[in-house]
Amino acid sequence: MVDTAVSQYLETLRDYIRWGSSEFSRAGLFFGHGTDNPLDEARLLVMHAVALPFDSPDSLLDARLTPVEREGILELFRRRIQERLPAAYLIGEAWFAGLPFAVDERVLVPRSPIAELIEQSFHPWLDEDPEWILDLCTGSGCIGIACAYAFEDAVVDLVDISTDALAVARENIRRHELEERVFAIESDVFSGLNGKCYDLIVSNPPYVDARDLAEMPEEYRREPAIGLASGDDGLDLTRQILREAANHLNPGGQLVVEVGNSWVALEEAFPELAFTWLDFERGGHGVFVLSREQLVEADLL
Repeated sequence: MVDTAVSQYLETLRDYIRWGSSEFSRAGLFFGHGTDNPLDEARLLVMHAVALPFDSPDSLLDARLTPVEREGILELFRRRIQERLPAAYLIGEAWFAGLPFAVDERVLVPRSPIAELIEQSFHPWLDEDPEWILDLCTGSGCIGIACAYAFEDAVVDLVDISTDALAVARENIRRHELEERVFAIESDVFSGLNGKCYDLIVSNPPYVDARDLAEMPEEYRREPAIGLASGDDGLDLTRQILREAANHLNPGGQLVVEVGNSWVALEEAFPELAFTWLDFERGGHGVFVLSREQLVEADLL
């Protein structure tokens, strides 16, 4: 519980960041939706409350706050602690691949290591820039929209089964003014694509197994379960993607999928596939690359 009476002892941005960090630690919050520690989480909420960028100069931290600003900060702290809402939901925004995206409880908070691949233009996996890209299980649209920035001549389809998620994705398409070449499509995996083919398919599908889902911190329970859970072993959707992706890839096309901790189970389930597992400088694991030709040769149907 946040004690609003404490505001009489706190005057500056720095005071609130320090106090908020301490309260978050005492409350045992989990940090994994954009920040990884209580100090950064407190700073993110404080700076949002006073309409300043997170990375504002430290010289501003000694600025004193108005009563209204203090109330706004304390309300954000209260909700973060009592409701266990990730900070991204509280401020309505998350950053991915250096770009801002609108987010709320209809979509997962962007955090995929695939951002590094996008920033590197998927080198060395693509021989040339793709003209047609599919972001499968798009959620907020962050992966596909970031791809549209990386490949300025590409047409990108953002696909999801959730109409709620697609509403957020469309908001982000408008936010980034990409309506002419990025399109949101409702589809259960590939079923609504009418046979369309792509040079690059990227997917961060639900991949959390039943055991991990049951043991997740409370913050993850504020995210839509449809974006996390995928059967007992976490592979229900990935199996479908692997079996159908070759039919939607152009010759030389690449499939990039994140499966997180389910990567061991995936290798056991598909011994005939030579998965290439990627390493990331900024952390993350469980992302593989397969070519259309590898999928065709494996003959998974």
